[in-house]
Amino acid sequence: MNLIDITNLITNNAESLNIKKWDFGASFSDDFSVQVDKGIAKQLKASQKQVLTLRVWNKDNLVGISTTSDLSEKGLQKALHQASLASNYGNRNEETNFSPLAKEPIKNLKPIRKSPSGIKKLLEVLRSAEDKLLKKHSSIQSIPYNGLSESFFKRVYANSEGASRCYEKSQAALYLYARAVEKDKKPRSSGAVKIGYGLNDIDIDSCIEEAANKTIAHLNYSTIETGKYKVCLSPESFLTLINAFSSMFNARSIIDGVSISNKDSIGKVIASPSLNVYDDGLHKDNISSAPFDGEGTPTKKLCLINNGRLENFIHSEATARIFNTKPTGHAGLGSKVSVSPDWLVVQRSKIIDLQDLNLNHKQYLGKFIYIEELNAIHAGVKASQGSFSLPFDGWVYEKGKRTSIESATVAGDFKTLLKNIVNIEDKQHITTSGISPHIWIKELSITGDQ
Repeated sequence: MNLIDITNLITNNAESLNIKKWDFGASFSDDFSVQVDKGIAKQLKASQKQVLTLRVWNKDNLVGISTTSDLSEKGLQKALHQASLASNYGNRNEETNFSPLAKEPIKNLKPIRKSPSGIKKLLEVLRSAEDKLLKKHSSIQSIPYNGLSESFFKRVYANSEGASRCYEKSQAALYLYARAVEKDKKPRSSGAVKIGYGLNDIDIDSCIEEAANKTIAHLNYSTIETGKYKVCLSPESFLTLINAFSSMFNARSIIDGVSISNKDSIGKVIASPSLNVYDDGLHKDNISSAPFDGEGTPTKKLCLINNGRLENFIHSEATARIFNTKPTGHAGLGSKVSVSPDWLVVQRSKIIDLQDLNLNHKQYLGKFIYIEELNAIHAGVKASQGSFSLPFDGWVYEKGKRTSIESATVAGDFKTLLKNIVNIEDKQHITTSGISPHIWIKELSITGDQ
C-alpha cells in the first residue's frame, strides 16, 4: 500500500469518527540476512515488515497514540479508534503539535535502491569471506560472529493539514569478528564492519583484511601499569564517546533532567576552541541518510560545537516550542517523541589553540596509549553525570613501537576530556557512525588488570 492510499483511508475514516487532527509515520522493509559457521549456514532469514504509528488529537488537544501492522481499512479503523480512546488519557503537562516545518521543501535526495541479491548469493559471499578470513593466519580458528544482510525500505509521513513525505532506500552490511588462539596465550578477538547501498558496494576484501590485521596484531600483548597517560583516541572511539554523551546536545534530555547541559548552556565553552562538531544527516557518506525525521521536519546540517562553544541543541517540535526555537529534524515518532543525533562530523576548527600540533599517532616517539575501540558502553557510561569507565582494546606506543594491551579500563569525565584536547589530527576518517580525525587527550586514567 502506498502513501496516498493510506492517507486517503485514514482521512475518510477519521471523518467518520469525528477526528479532526491526526498524523502518522510508517515504515516498510524487506530484510534478508545470513550467518555461517565454518561454511555451514547458521541462520537464513527473510522478512517483510510494516509498522504504522498514528497520533490523534481530541477536542482538548490531548494526544493519543496507537501502532499497527495491519494496514487494511479495518486495521486502520481500529488504530484510529484506539488512538482516539487513548487521547482521553493524554499528557496534560506537555503540549504536542505538528512540526511547523512538516510542509517545508525537503532536499531532493535521489533514491538509492539497489536490486536484491537474494539469500543464495548472500550465503555464497559470506561463506567465501569466512573461508578467506580463516586462511589469513593459522591462529584464527573461528569467526564466531559474522553476518551479511540487505535491507530495502520505505518511510512515509503525513498529517491532516496536508503534509506528505516519502523516501525509499536500500542498505547492505557485512560484519566479521575473528577469534585468534595461540599456545600459552589468551584468545584475542577483533573485527570489522562495512556498509553500502547494496551488496556490490561493500568492499569485502578490505573487511576481511581489516578483521584479520586487527585480530592478529593483538596476539603479542602485555599488561599495563595503572596510571595517567597521554591518550590518542581513534576516530571510532571518539565518535563512540561523543554519541554516548549526546544527551548534552539533546533538548529532550535537558527537559527531563538527564543531561550534563541545561537551558542556559548555549554559547558556553565546553571544549577546546579547536574543536568543531556538526550533525549532518544528509552527508554524502552517510549511507543511512534520510531527508526528514519522524515528524516530517526536513533533515539539515546543524553545528553542535563551534570553536569549542556549545552552539545548538537538537529538537523535536515539542522541545523547540519550549525553547522558543525551531525543530531541527531529529525527532522520532512514538508514545513519547524521542530526539537523537543522525551523523556526527568532527573536525578541527580554524582556531588553532592546541598544545601540541606535532602529535601524530604514526610519528610521535613519546609514550602514549592508543585507544582503538571502546567496549561496554551501556554499562560504563553515566551520561547524566558526565563520567565514564570503559574497557577498551588498544596499544601502548613508545619510541615508535607498539604493544597490545592485555586488558585495561579508561575512566574520566567527558567535559574535562573535551577541554583537555591537546591535538586534533588533520586527516578525517569515515566510519559507520560518522566522521572524525584522531583526537589527542592531555591525560586520562588507565587501570590495568594485573
